Amino acid sequence: MTRGALLAVVGLSLVGLCSEPVVAAVPDGLLARLDPRKVIEQSERSLGRYLGNYQLTDSTGVSFSLRDYRGTPLIISLVYTACSSICPPTTQHLIKAVEEASRVFGVDSFNVLTIGFDARNDTPGRMAQFASIQGIKFSNWRLASADPTTMAALLRDLGFSYVAVAGGFDHVSQTTIIGRDGKVYRHVYGDEFPLQMFIEPLKDVVYNRSSPYSIGGILDRIKFICTVYDPGAGRYRIDYGLTFGSVIAAISLLVFGGLIYREWVRTGHA
Repeated sequence: MTRGALLAVVGLSLVGLCSEPVVAAVPDGLLARLDPRKVIEQSERSLGRYLGNYQLTDSTGVSFSLRDYRGTPLIISLVYTACSSICPPTTQHLIKAVEEASRVFGVDSFNVLTIGFDARNDTPGRMAQFASIQGIKFSNWRLASADPTTMAALLRDLGFSYVAVAGGFDHVSQTTIIGRDGKVYRHVYGDEFPLQMFIEPLKDVVYNRSSPYSIGGILDRIKFICTVYDPGAGRYRIDYGLTFGSVIAAISLLVFGGLIYREWVRTGHA
């Protein structure tokens, strides 16, 4: 996506409609109202950054560490529970995207974490209520909050921009994809992002889990190549033609390698 397109998306994603007054620090000098250009710059600077090992509390009151998610791709969605206009539809859109990703990759291939960034008000109880109202029932999806100090540090790591306004927050609608290594891999902006903008980077981190020279790595590359978007159906599918071609190509390489090795042995190099 071009920088101009990002500015347009982020500009449409800034919101400030909620039901009760809140107070929050303005991150990184974003004053009075959010500037889309600064929002993008701050957000994109976080790409490649490792998330700190922060302690959060989930909607059942159980404490956990972000390091618990290492080894599996993680999707982070930032909301606040008092929001009545943008956070709910953004979450509903993410539910549809997660449903498609679970169908394509398998529900155990990634995790989802919705974080309430209003540290003062987003208690475990309110996060549980938010999950119930939104209908979040995935086994790999957790909702959590944290104390103000922890939350401020986590939001800095994510490059997330927000500012307090009368009656709520202005904030960017940002969904973040974290790699298996705990690095920020990609941000997806907007409350109704195109499915491909979410699935394609997630596909990168889901299928990047082993050495490309191992059997698992070869299978991951085949899955990566053959998982394609069908615009007619509006969903992803496995292209069996590509799958067959990839398998034949892999077998041909193995056979060719075996012939070379046999000739190498026959000529007395072993």
